[in-house]
Amino acid sequence: MRFLGIGDYNDLAAMYHGLAARGHEVRVFVEDPACHDVFGGMLQRVDDWRAELDWLRAAGASGIALFESATEGLAQDELRRDGFQVIGGSALGDRLEADREFGQQVLRASGLQTAHSHSFTAYGDAIAFLQREGGRYVLKFNGADSPRTRNYIGELDDGADMLALLAMYRDHAPPGANPDFVLMEHLQGVEVGVGAYFNGEAFLDTACIDFEHKRFFSGELGELTGEMGTIVSYRGSRRLFDAALAPLAGLLREGGYCGYINVNLIANEAGLWPLEFTSRFGYPGFAICEALHAEPWEDIFMRMLRRDSLHLHTRGGFAAGVVLTVPPFPYRQGYAELSKGEPICFRPQMSAAEREAVHFAEVATVRGQLVTSGASGYIGVATGTGGSVRQARDHAYQVARQVVIPNLRYRTDIGDRVISRDLLMLVALGWLDADVPGQGGGVRPG
Repeated sequence: MRFLGIGDYNDLAAMYHGLAARGHEVRVFVEDPACHDVFGGMLQRVDDWRAELDWLRAAGASGIALFESATEGLAQDELRRDGFQVIGGSALGDRLEADREFGQQVLRASGLQTAHSHSFTAYGDAIAFLQREGGRYVLKFNGADSPRTRNYIGELDDGADMLALLAMYRDHAPPGANPDFVLMEHLQGVEVGVGAYFNGEAFLDTACIDFEHKRFFSGELGELTGEMGTIVSYRGSRRLFDAALAPLAGLLREGGYCGYINVNLIANEAGLWPLEFTSRFGYPGFAICEALHAEPWEDIFMRMLRRDSLHLHTRGGFAAGVVLTVPPFPYRQGYAELSKGEPICFRPQMSAAEREAVHFAEVATVRGQLVTSGASGYIGVATGTGGSVRQARDHAYQVARQVVIPNLRYRTDIGDRVISRDLLMLVALGWLDADVPGQGGGVRPG
């Protein structure tokens, strides 16, 4: 088979590398020049993905274009109209993720309640709103590629910290800046995601639930990085899927969507509250989910494109992922001086299975040595599986400890909150169709 990967940062490099290792032809386009060296010496990078379309078309039904980001939906729709096989998203998917208010409207129309959200294109207007209304809010910038480190979850009930931050953003904004953001009412509860694959007509029959750990430091301190580790399961998701994703099938069908889609939610005593969409492969989510797949990606993709079956072969239990980074992640400034080009080594006792459980991201091979590459120091994710969250988490940390890089950092509490609180609360609220067998922290497969 032939695969053409298209994205900004080579986020799916580990997936592409696996496809190539299994004998498929893989070419990758990387938009950001700072990431041109990601998987250098390990993957074939091309300068213009459109110039590769004849190569892809020549493969016929065995050629697939894989899009990484939620910014090229129009191009995906165009390729599908031209007869290409495409997995990633669509223009509709781009809008669901990037335009937060539109996403909330869609979710309200599907029958879900949503938190109060207010859109702004000027910091002064948001400041005036908070001065008038007060309250605790979450600041989220629109756009699929918006800098997540600028988002902020307000801590003070009167909004004083949010007011101070917005005033700082206003005072330091460059001339002519046009910010685009929302202030969303802060909600208490369990944060959980539910995701599934849509084949253009229907969802595959197995959805996953995920528990992301977004802050940089253990104990939920530091920057909002997007994701520093995650717990995933393909069991027990039916009620969340039926409430949050299943009602969207008609809209996704009309919008020509084909790929993975996820809704992030807050669950509390008042019900489910959707927060945002991820209309693309999540990273490192795809690698953590892969640990529970009982079939390779190419089989999943071909089944989606042929639409000959809705079955997704998965294993029970849980998968855990621990994100591995070096300075200055989550920022880019100073990476070349601090960490780029550092050697990546492995402890001698590391097994072949443990080596396969490390899904690398910003790395390259230089003269036979694996080194850090890319733009920010996002090295990859160590994964582990088990019948319970605790077993999966412990397995992932065992894998992480086998990787040796100067100044390697990762959180040491991935899964703790899920074991001690989240699963118990979701069962008590009636959203998981399985129970929690005590301190093992697992959900009995259902």
